[in-house]
Amino acid sequence: MSPQQWSALGERAQVWPGREWPLGATWKPDCTNFAVYAPHASRVHLCLFDESDRETRHELTERTLGIWHGALPDIRPGQRYGYRVDGPWDPGNGFRFNPHKLLLDPYGLATSGTIIPEQPIYGAREDDPGVRDETDSAAYTARSVVVDPSFDWEDDRRIARRWRDTVIYELHVKGFTKLHDRVPERLRGTYAGLADPAVTSYLRDLGVTAVELLPVQQFFSEPALLERDLANYWGYNTISYFAPDASYSSAGDRGGQVDDFKRMVKALHREGIEVILDVVYNHTAEAGPDGPTLSFRGLDDRGFYKRVIPEEGGFDDRYWDVTGCGNTVDAWNPLALRLILDSLRYWVTEMHVDGFRFDLMSALTRTGYEVDFACALLIAIDQDPILRHVKLIAEPWDVSMDGYLVGKMPPPWAEWNDKYRGTVRDFWRGAAPIHAVATRLAGSSDLYADDGRSASNSINFVTAHDGFTVRDLVSYDGKHNEANGEEGRDGTDDNRSWNHGVEGETDDAGIVALRRRQAANLMATLCLSNGVPMITAGDERGRTQGGNNNAYCQDNEISWLDWRPDDAWLDVYEVTKAALRLRREHPALRQRHWFEGHPTIPGGPKDLAWLHPSGRLMRGPDWGDGGLRTLGMFMSGSPLREPGPQGEQRVDASFLLWFNAADHAVEVDLPDNDWVRVGDVVLSTDPDVPEGARVEAGTSLRLGARTVVVVRSA
Repeated sequence: MSPQQWSALGERAQVWPGREWPLGATWKPDCTNFAVYAPHASRVHLCLFDESDRETRHELTERTLGIWHGALPDIRPGQRYGYRVDGPWDPGNGFRFNPHKLLLDPYGLATSGTIIPEQPIYGAREDDPGVRDETDSAAYTARSVVVDPSFDWEDDRRIARRWRDTVIYELHVKGFTKLHDRVPERLRGTYAGLADPAVTSYLRDLGVTAVELLPVQQFFSEPALLERDLANYWGYNTISYFAPDASYSSAGDRGGQVDDFKRMVKALHREGIEVILDVVYNHTAEAGPDGPTLSFRGLDDRGFYKRVIPEEGGFDDRYWDVTGCGNTVDAWNPLALRLILDSLRYWVTEMHVDGFRFDLMSALTRTGYEVDFACALLIAIDQDPILRHVKLIAEPWDVSMDGYLVGKMPPPWAEWNDKYRGTVRDFWRGAAPIHAVATRLAGSSDLYADDGRSASNSINFVTAHDGFTVRDLVSYDGKHNEANGEEGRDGTDDNRSWNHGVEGETDDAGIVALRRRQAANLMATLCLSNGVPMITAGDERGRTQGGNNNAYCQDNEISWLDWRPDDAWLDVYEVTKAALRLRREHPALRQRHWFEGHPTIPGGPKDLAWLHPSGRLMRGPDWGDGGLRTLGMFMSGSPLREPGPQGEQRVDASFLLWFNAADHAVEVDLPDNDWVRVGDVVLSTDPDVPEGARVEAGTSLRLGARTVVVVRSA
């Protein structure tokens, strides 16, 4: 039947049968197809909203394999819509259908509006959770938006940079530019602000090759936070997995956020910077059973969320929560799995992102209760012709004891390596065994060398969004989270920090100088370790959160990056930039393979040698010396691909790195051998050992207390 024939049947017949795929709202000039999965529903209404927010309902009568679908003519991009879904109200059996609650489309490409923390957004009555609340929620919740997906990408394409050449910079879209004086005011805090040349040039000049964006899939703040006049700043409370969060849009929330995001990716790619998304598929913003009904709970609550497994069969409606957020998405459920995979492919193919960091990945690997590396999600990603070629990073834990999987994710996954974080923090406060330090500097072979992975599977970091900044790490012994309103119960107490004598900011010049040197030591160590460095935005210039180590709800100056030079630690910036330049220019500092302790070229030195301050190689007993705080790391230059002028094999420079975490100066003897006869200091946090200083084999070098010195063969 033609569109004209359908139109002649009257308004009620405007819904054409449509088709069950693709899920979501698929716009074309002649009609828009709507398809939503609700396998146990009895009725589904598509609800359209005009500019006056007046609602028009259209019943979807076609149902195929649990998917309700229909198509409507004369729908334009920017049209706001949602669903009302009826069916059994039987919480004890996992059915929470409530047609009085407007639901977001799980496949919606954009979202308009927000949620208001009032009773109508909840599916059950506050006074009796077992009774369905019949107050309409439309005035208190958001709508999905029909989007025209066309966009002129020009010649943009994936960068596909090798892992060993990658430097990750974790940042918050809003917080990075909200206070940036060189970004136009109307663009600050937006995708467009991040695309501004003042920002992209800063990242390029620093040496960043990839930005890892804190969650940008549409999220909402928890009602409890909103009631306290706070907000979920970090964004780990996702509800629409295809929609870029509208609060970061400079182009409105009627689909403009999609183009805004694409323009940002395009601008970053032009500067050679990849875009990695921090994605939160392990739980949703609907929280526990008493949380808001926004989408999945009203469509397929029984199938989408993991439940407690009853001991004697049957069904238990209690949510099984290993995320700490009230629910856990059941990635074993076929439609939940399909949504995750479809979402990932969408962000790669349509939004041109280069990879993903999976929040609480362990929660998604579970078959039943057990962690299962043969789970459907890992297998599906590994065989997917699109997803298996992008950057894949796991946060390899959840909130359970058995979910801690650092070093255990299967190839090709890279991992956040928190063992690196803990060891490096301990070393620079004088509390790490020297053998553990060496293992982390060399790429954590104890974690990644036994299954075909390389040091590049270790994402090294000393800070992340969750915890102290580097400046706070050297300025506070304990957390100061008073602004969060949780009486200090939130945030970790395992900070491994040191205030150097005074808690918090101080005018003591000596303490400030020591803190800045320690911050530079941490950044230099991170940038020169084998593995992939991840820098938290602002650490390179001394960003502080005033000692707050859990600023998830601080959408304000506590979290935003302060770009004023007045209080910036620009000396730390220069050290970070220099270390990243050395890493970029010299393959010896970003190894392709594991160190093996033998020459890389015939007659040459070992690829890696550990040096005692006395100038000799480290011996067995040295590794157990609990008082040793000084270590030399020699890395020989690797053969270069490009031959010399006469066709000879050229070799990259070799490097000798000295790390002195002792609280006193140490005289180190430089080995008298053919490894490095003469070298130049190319990086130093020691004011008495300037860059450019020349050193020779067989002499000694005085390392100041708590310093890093890097020597390159001349």
